[in-house]
Amino acid sequence: MKQLLQYTAIVATVWLASCTTVLEPKPVDLLVDNLVLNEPADVEPARIGAYNALRGMAATNMMAGDFTADYIRNNGTFTDYRELGTKQITASNGAAASLWSNLYRTVYVTNFVLERLSEISGVPDATRRQVQAEMRFLRGYAYFIGANTFGDIPNVTTTDQAANRNIPKSPKAEILASVLADWQAAETDLANAVTGSSAQITNATYANKTSARAMLARYHLYQKNWAQAEQYATQVINANVYQLDSNYSDIVNKDFTRESILEVGYALSDDPGTSSFGLTNLYLGRREVIPTDQVALVLLSAESGTRRTTIAFDPKNQSGDDNGWTVQKYGTADNDNNNIVLMRLAEMYLIRAEARVQQNKITGTNGAVADLNVLRTRAKAPNVAATSQANMLLTIERERVYELAFEGHRWYDLVRTGRAQAVMSAFTPNWNSRYERWPIPQGEIQRNPALKDAQNPGY
Repeated sequence: MKQLLQYTAIVATVWLASCTTVLEPKPVDLLVDNLVLNEPADVEPARIGAYNALRGMAATNMMAGDFTADYIRNNGTFTDYRELGTKQITASNGAAASLWSNLYRTVYVTNFVLERLSEISGVPDATRRQVQAEMRFLRGYAYFIGANTFGDIPNVTTTDQAANRNIPKSPKAEILASVLADWQAAETDLANAVTGSSAQITNATYANKTSARAMLARYHLYQKNWAQAEQYATQVINANVYQLDSNYSDIVNKDFTRESILEVGYALSDDPGTSSFGLTNLYLGRREVIPTDQVALVLLSAESGTRRTTIAFDPKNQSGDDNGWTVQKYGTADNDNNNIVLMRLAEMYLIRAEARVQQNKITGTNGAVADLNVLRTRAKAPNVAATSQANMLLTIERERVYELAFEGHRWYDLVRTGRAQAVMSAFTPNWNSRYERWPIPQGEIQRNPALKDAQNPGY
C-alpha cells in the first residue's frame, strides 16, 4: 500500500499487544506505563494508540458480520472457520475470543486517555476537546459492535483493575445508551473534516464531525428511529466530504477511496495479511473460506452490475467442495487494497433508503427509489422500480448484499431486521436462533467470576 503514512506512524509509535486478561489488562500488555499521559507531548502518541487498538478488532468485526451469515463456506482445516462456516459455533471459538479481547482493548485505551487527559495542564483546550471526542467516538464504536455481536456485555468505564476484575454483564440497552451518549458528544466536539491534498486519507483515518454523524445514522437505523436515521444520513451525504467513486471496482481494488468514511490501514507484514485472523490470508492466501454458491449467484445477477467484481472465479481452484470462487476485496499492501473499510458513503444511501421506506417515502426526489438508483447507476445496473413497502424492504436487503458484500454487514442486517431465522434456516439445517448472538468467550467466563453462569443462551 502506498498511502500508509498515518499507519506507519501508528505501528512505529505505539504497539499495544493483545490483552491476555481483557477486563483486567496488565499494564505491561497495554504498555500503559510507556503510553504515558503526563505532559502535552504525550497526547499524540496516546491518541494514535487508541486508533491502533481499533485496528485490532477490525478483521474479526468483518468475520462476525460475514462468516456468521450465508456468505462463506469453510474450505480449509481451521476449527474456528469450520465452526462459523457450518454454523456450529462454540464458546471456545477463537474469532469470538479475538473480537472480545480487541474491543475491550479499545475500550481500555480510550478510558485511559479520557481519565488522564483531563489531568494534564498545558494542553490547548481545542486539542483536549478534539482528543476526548475522538476517544468517545472510538469507544462508542467498540461498544456498538460488542452489544450487537454478544448482546449483554460488561460496561467497563474505568481503568481500575480492581473494579474490572469482577464485573457483570450490563443489559444491551444500557450499553447502546452509552454508545449514543458517546457519539452525540463526539458529534458536538469533533472538528470538521479537513481539506487539502491529504484530506482523503485523513478524513477516513481519524474521526471528524461528519463521520460521527455517519455513526449516528447507523445507530438510529439499528434502533428503528427512522426519521433520525434519514436525517443523519442526509447530513453526511450533503456535506460532500465523502463522494461516491465513479467505478465500483475502485472499492474492491483500492485503499482510501473518496467514499471511505472510516478505514483502518495495514502494511505488508501486518494484519490482515499475515495474522491468524488476517482477511488477506483467509480469503486469498490459504482460501480458508470461500464465497458460497448462494452469494456468488446474487453477486452475478443483473441487479448487481459491476459489483460482481467483489468475487472472482478460477476453474483451477475447483476440486472437491471448492467452487472456484474467491473474495477480492482484501488483497495485499503491494496491490493497494488490503485495508478494512468500516464505513463508506454508499452505506449512507442504503440507510436513508431503508429509513425512507419505513416512513413510506418510496418515490419522488426524496424517496427510497432515488437513493437506490444512485448506487444502481454507479454499478451500471438496471434501475429499481417502485413497489410495495414490503417488497422495497426486500429490495434493500438484496441491495445491501450487492453493495456491501464482505464488508461485515450481512449477519447484523439479518438480525436487526428479524430476518435471520427465515434466511439462515433456509441456508443450512444447522442454523439455530442462538446464533443471533455470538457466545461470550469461555476464557472470559473462567477469568471473570461475575460472568459465571452468564453465558448467552444455548452455548
